[in-house]
Formats: sequence, structure tokens, C-alpha cells
Amino acid sequence: MTAGYITEQIKGLPAGPGVYLFKDADGAIIYVGKAANLRHRVGSYFGAGQKLTPKIGRMVAKIADLEYFITASEQEALILELNLIKRHHPRYNVRLKDDKTYPYLKIDLGEDWPRVHITRTLKENGGRYFGPFASAKSIRRTLKLLKGIFPFRSCSRPITGTDTRACLEYDIGHCLAPCIGLVGRREYAEVIRQVVLFLEGRQEKVVKQLKARMAQAAEAMDYEKAARLRDQIQAVEQVVEGQRIAATVKGEQDVIAFVQDKDQAYVQVFFIRGGKLIGRESFLLQGTRYEEPGQVMDSFIKQFYASAPHIPPLLLLQHPVEDAAMLQDWLQVKRGSRVKIQVPRRGNKKQLVGIVAENAREGLEQLKIKQFASPKVVSVALEEIKRELELPRLPARIEGYDISDIQGAAAVGSMVVFEQGRPKPSHYRRFKIKTVTGIDDYAMLGEVLKRRFKRGSDASGTWAAMPDLVLIDGGKGQLNAALAAMKEVGTDSIPAAGLAKENEEIFIPKKSKPVVLPRSSPGLQLLQRLRDEAHRFALGYHRGVRKKQAFASALDTVPGIGPGRKRALIRQFGSVQAIREAPLEELAAAKGITPKLAKKIKENL
Repeated sequence: MTAGYITEQIKGLPAGPGVYLFKDADGAIIYVGKAANLRHRVGSYFGAGQKLTPKIGRMVAKIADLEYFITASEQEALILELNLIKRHHPRYNVRLKDDKTYPYLKIDLGEDWPRVHITRTLKENGGRYFGPFASAKSIRRTLKLLKGIFPFRSCSRPITGTDTRACLEYDIGHCLAPCIGLVGRREYAEVIRQVVLFLEGRQEKVVKQLKARMAQAAEAMDYEKAARLRDQIQAVEQVVEGQRIAATVKGEQDVIAFVQDKDQAYVQVFFIRGGKLIGRESFLLQGTRYEEPGQVMDSFIKQFYASAPHIPPLLLLQHPVEDAAMLQDWLQVKRGSRVKIQVPRRGNKKQLVGIVAENAREGLEQLKIKQFASPKVVSVALEEIKRELELPRLPARIEGYDISDIQGAAAVGSMVVFEQGRPKPSHYRRFKIKTVTGIDDYAMLGEVLKRRFKRGSDASGTWAAMPDLVLIDGGKGQLNAALAAMKEVGTDSIPAAGLAKENEEIFIPKKSKPVVLPRSSPGLQLLQRLRDEAHRFALGYHRGVRKKQAFASALDTVPGIGPGRKRALIRQFGSVQAIREAPLEELAAAKGITPKLAKKIKENL
């Protein structure tokens, strides 16, 4: 299809709400979007002078045809958009990874002897659903916790009360054995009611009811039942204590934060009920490269709550969404009562969002570690690097290098080491640039490499271990500087490569064009991780050097303050800022500082 054909299609679009689908030349759906005004929204992709993100620019270049659906309202458009994304998995939409049907806990309240079990389908049949959970592992963990506290049945056998013997669940105290008639429907229903209260976050009410029943059992001298109820109370109280959070917030809310990493986002959701964290789940979104945080948040909320059986009255978000009013209306319809979306700016709620964001960051790091901990993944990554970079052998030891400076000031270099695809921090090294002045990253890189390999030729131990691959943070220019330095010290036989951040291109010697690997490539991801680790290590050292220089330069302006007094002041007060803010009398009382010198310090700082 031609651009003129698309333009003609846009002219014929209605000015009302609906959903549009972009297709490529093969007829595959590559993007699904909703709009309050189809003509205006679709036309915005093709107007002259439009500022498009790199991702949207690439998408527009592939559009060969479009299709649309008219809806009665923007809310109907939102629901249709979600269903189409789930059905077609368009490559340019932000979407939940795998887009599978997530598991739920279901309690069949319509049964005479309800069970608590796992399901992946939601049905309007009188059952109570809790979730969705991110994985089968997390839902099994919750079910195990419940089973350890509440003695509900887990079997699916018909309950007649006339069986000759109970199963092992009864013997270990995890079931009341309705199968042999040891418990009546009323008492069993009370256990299920407590499970529901527990999952709703109303554990204090559960404890109160259990204590009342324990007192009744003790009064009736049914000490075995009283002891069992006492153990239940202790188990619930332990869970409640573990659920309490640092930030005191009241009511019922979900707190959502995420961290973006290349083309994915790691989302963490905390479920707060009655000031307690009753659960949390983590999800991966794909297709987030170049997306604004608000767009990522918007996509997640729509996809997550489209299948959530319960929506709280308040959502606390890390980032504002694009159309909060429309989302609130949609959520309110699903909940059946008011829902508020809030991005807190201060106070306990802001603190709580910060806790969730930090958990998301840590969760992503743990996910990366798990992904690369698999021997199979590491083996595939190393084989791919060897093949694509044309290395003579498997890169069992890879060293990564980076330079960090600001306009040439406080320049430092870093060396990080991965062995068998895993970080080896004991072999990391850092370098303070000594011979280069001004802005010359190439020369600084050359200095670092020459110092490293000269040290390696004269030393034993960790310095003597030679790499199978040297990875430079940068493109062709940085790689050539590294090769020249390595040749000067006689180590140019060691393979080297440069990984340029902008397009993730890999430059290798004697090749005019870079090696470009798929974003999902294990080999590329391993090299990215190494490059990012070198950058992190260099940046941390650079910040430390700058901080020391800032301390030194500020105190060096004070007459009468030499190295000894400077160290003593920093040791006592901790920072120049603290010295600046200290009362004159306290400063004069410091070791080696006279009242006259204290006054000079105050005047100069």
C-alpha cells in the first residue's frame, strides 16, 4: 500500500471513539490503539513535522494498511483494545510478557464443603476469587501458607461423612475430616469464612473470632480444640506481624511501581489492606523501549485490572497516567463504586511508593542474576559470542573497561571481570588517571589498558590472569584506541571488541561494519551486562574521587588548615557541609583548632 492510500483512509475515518489496527506489508497486525477521535489520533502519526519517538518512527515506516472499529464510548474502545492486544500480541504494543492467563485462588462458596484451589478461569458462579498471581510458584506459596493455618479440605472427593478413615491431611492437623463426620457444616463454613477474611486482609477480625472460640472451648473443657485454636491464633499473628510496613497508611489500596530496562519493564504491585502488606506480585512488560513512564503505567493498569477479580478504592502510582479520568471511570464500573488514582508527592504514601519502586529495582536485579545463573543460558551466550565475534576460543574470561570523568576532571577508569559468564568482583580493578589532562577519553582508555597489561606481565595472582576477550564501552574510535595501547605493550593478540550503547552495535577489529545481534540474544545480553557493570563500577569510583576533591578544595582555601587538620576536621564532622553549619564554639573546641582559626574557617566556608 502507498502513503497516499493511507492518507485517503485517514480522511475517511470517523471523528468518534474507536480502535485502530496498523498492519505491515504482510498483513500482520503490528499495533493496536484506542482513540476518543479516530481521525485525529490516527492522523497524528502521519502529519508533517510530527515529532515521533524512534520506536514509533520505525513502526510508522512499516505501516501498509489500517483497520478500525467504531465503538459507542471511549470505555468500550479501551475494552476492545485490551482484547485485541491479548489476541494478536502486536510487536509495537506494551504488553504483559507471555500474556498468559494468570492463576487465581478460588473458593467455591456455593458448595456444601468448599475447597480453596487454584484456577486460571474466572466464572460468575458464586465463587470468590483472589489474585491474579504472577506465577504458579507464588500462588502455591500462598496456598501452602493458608493450609498451614486453616484446616480446610484440599481433596475433591464427595463428602458423605461416612468414610471409614481420614487421609494424612487430618493426621497432620491440616483438615477437620468432614469425610468421616468429625465436623459439621456450620463449623466448617466458619473455617472458610476465616480464610476469606484472611485473604481480604482482615486478619485482626480472624484473631478476634478465634480467641472467642478458644475461650468457649476452654470453658467447655475441650482443651484439645482450645490448643488447636491457640496454635491457629499464633500462626495468624505471626503473619500479621510480618505484613506490617514501615509507612503507616490506612485503608485498602494497591501500590504500583516499576523499573524500565531496555525493552522491558519490571512491575511490582503491593496489595495493602488495613495497613498491612497482604501480598505482592511482580510482572514483566515487553515492548517498553522509548515509552514514557506514564504510557508504561497506563498499559500495565489496563492489562492487569482487566482480569483482576477485585479492585481497591485507591491506586497509588509511581508515575501519572495519560488519561486518569477515563481509567478511573473504567475501574469504577468494574468495581461498582468509586476508585481514585493518585500519584503521591509527599508523606507516608510517597514513602510507600518509594518502597515498592526499590523492591522493583531489586527484583529486576535478582531476575537478571537468575537468568544468567543457568549454566545452559551461559553456555549458549558464550558460544554465540565466540561465533559472532570470530574468537579463537570460548571467552571464559572477559574483561570490561570504561572511563568516567566530567570535562576531563576527576577522571578514573574501571576494569570488571566476568568468568564463565558471571561477575568476579575480587578481580575488579580501578584506576585514577595520572598522565592525561583535559578531555581525551581515548588517551585515558589507552593509559588504563597499558597500566593493566604492564602490571599483568610483571605480576602473579589476579593481575597475571589474561582475558580471552577485552570489551570496551564505546564504538570504533574507542576500540582503535584500545588496540593501539594493547599493541604498544605487546598484548594485541588478545581479542578485543567495542559495544556502542546507542544502537547496541558490536565493533571488532578489521571489520568495517558492526556486528548486530538481536535484542533477545543471550550473547548480546551478557555483553550488555558486562558493559553496564564496568560503567557502574567506574561511576561509583568517579563519584568518590569527586567527593574527596570537593572536600579538599573547600578546606584548602582556609589559611592555616594543613593536611593533618583537614583530616581531623573531616573525621570529626563528616563533611564540609557539616563543618560549615557547626556553631563557632563547637568548631573552636575541635582538636587542633583555636578560636581564631575557627573564625577563619567560618569566614572562608
